[in-house]
Amino acid sequence: MSVSEDISLLENETIITKREKSVLRIWFNRPKAKNALSAAMIDEFAKLLKLVKDDRGIRTIVIRGIGGIFCAGADIKDFKSDTQLADAGLIAKGNRSFGYLMSQLNEQPQVTIMLVEGAAIGGGLGLACVGDITIVTADARFRLSETSLGIPPAQIAPFVRERIGLTNARRLMLTGARLNGREAAALGIAHFVVSSCEGLEEKCNEILSQVAVCAPGANAATKNILFESLRQPRSEVLDHAAESFANCMLSKEGIEGVAAFVHKRKPYWAAESVQE
Repeated sequence: MSVSEDISLLENETIITKREKSVLRIWFNRPKAKNALSAAMIDEFAKLLKLVKDDRGIRTIVIRGIGGIFCAGADIKDFKSDTQLADAGLIAKGNRSFGYLMSQLNEQPQVTIMLVEGAAIGGGLGLACVGDITIVTADARFRLSETSLGIPPAQIAPFVRERIGLTNARRLMLTGARLNGREAAALGIAHFVVSSCEGLEEKCNEILSQVAVCAPGANAATKNILFESLRQPRSEVLDHAAESFANCMLSKEGIEGVAAFVHKRKPYWAAESVQE
């Protein structure tokens, strides 16, 4: 058994994980703190994502919070302990660690699905913005509350701006405006709105069935091309995309996909069930 198959090796008090064949489910597990992001949670989450990054047997990562709430942002108690040290460099280093996690999750090769209920505040809203597919309940609460605490939404700002555009990001960050699930979807934070917590899982299962028809290697290559398009000039992106296309065509998946199309059958990955 590989380490990534035994996900329980990394379980601790801040996150709970369960693998269901090709689906890895991750729950934030600090319900008494409204699943606020502690330094320990950020570290364990980052380690887990790194562990499964190259495992194409895991095709989808589903992220949700325990206790009926997604994530209330950064743990203010951590802020207090850093401030007491009066070391700007240490504070900046701690803040930057969340940015590394955001970047890591944003470009994770697997398809990521965020299930948001209760509240997604500050960093929680930032996390909602880096899901490939984000599903929210209509009554979920969203807010970028950092400036009301006298601090900027530093590490999530680029990701929120990328998701909803500069003008909307400015309005939310500079006013601390409150949103519900439908308003969040209208801005582009979420893709789907459901009426209940049970609806989150129903919609998630629908999305999982759609992901199941897509080859995991091709999905990973596609995400890579999309993010390279943000970093490189168009001509260089197209060169990179051509190389990725060629590599995929000659891969096991590419050969199987073409053969399945010619013979009018499902490719092997589409025949696999994603759930127990």
